[in-house]
Amino acid sequence: MPSPTTAPCGANLPDVARQAAALARPLDWVGMEEISLPVCVPDGRGGQIQVAAKADLFVDLKQAAERGIHMSRLYLCLQRSLAGESVTPPGLRQVLQSCIESQGVLSSRAWLRLRFEALIQRNALESDYSGWKRYPAEIEAILTDGHLQLTLGLSVEYSSTCPASAALSRQANAERFVENFSGMRSVSVASVKDWLASEQGMAATPHAQRSQANVRIQLRPRFDDLPLLPLIDALEGALTTPVQTAVKREDELAFARLNASNLMFCEDAARRVAAVLAQNPQVEHFDARVVHYESLHPHDAVARISGNGSAASP
Repeated sequence: MPSPTTAPCGANLPDVARQAAALARPLDWVGMEEISLPVCVPDGRGGQIQVAAKADLFVDLKQAAERGIHMSRLYLCLQRSLAGESVTPPGLRQVLQSCIESQGVLSSRAWLRLRFEALIQRNALESDYSGWKRYPAEIEAILTDGHLQLTLGLSVEYSSTCPASAALSRQANAERFVENFSGMRSVSVASVKDWLASEQGMAATPHAQRSQANVRIQLRPRFDDLPLLPLIDALEGALTTPVQTAVKREDELAFARLNASNLMFCEDAARRVAAVLAQNPQVEHFDARVVHYESLHPHDAVARISGNGSAASP
């Protein structure tokens, strides 16, 4: 046990941060990047998902003559307030306010960015199997003069089959059919079915590619939840052909049928994404970028779109 006269830990240690700044001027942001901590993300179904996150945390240094902020206070404030806790707009506001207050008179605003991958279990299209799928996400919160600005970023992967390539393939298949069956007086349904099921019955196939929709959404902070997983579900529903996890033959057949009925250019995909975000009352503004990682070209097809969300009341 320490004696009653023992000084508090660190009391007699030098603190050069108290020295005056040599080139005095305020700083926009000071803090730390890549802080590791666990956080809980609402799953949109009444539960939560715990994820391993990387956090960037900053405050401003408004006192020009002060050499630096209290970095350890900022770190400990984040660990106490957010580690293992559910990420919600009210919770983020409280974290940022605590970070500002931890600096005394040095700071007036705070900025937090969380990056993580949400792992969500997805069922196969037809079989009874399922698997885990990753969704990269980012949450950014800035508190200035009591005003909270929230931004949500997420990525969704899907398959895209080119409409032009599909049309050319249909034409090639039709021409192959004429070549094989012209001159015959009658053709039975069974013979055509057998021909179509053979390699001879497929003269060409359309090209498809794995694709990605990346969205960045400014949220209205009047809501008490972050719509991460509901937005993922809505985007995948609009794009129709999200990439799969567990796949048996019946699942692959179902996926092929979905692609055949869901032909789209990158422009089509961008409009679908925008339609989902524009009707969401939690969305203030959005920017979306869709990328089709072409299998035909060595370059990619990209479309970008931005707009505002619905102003409907909650």
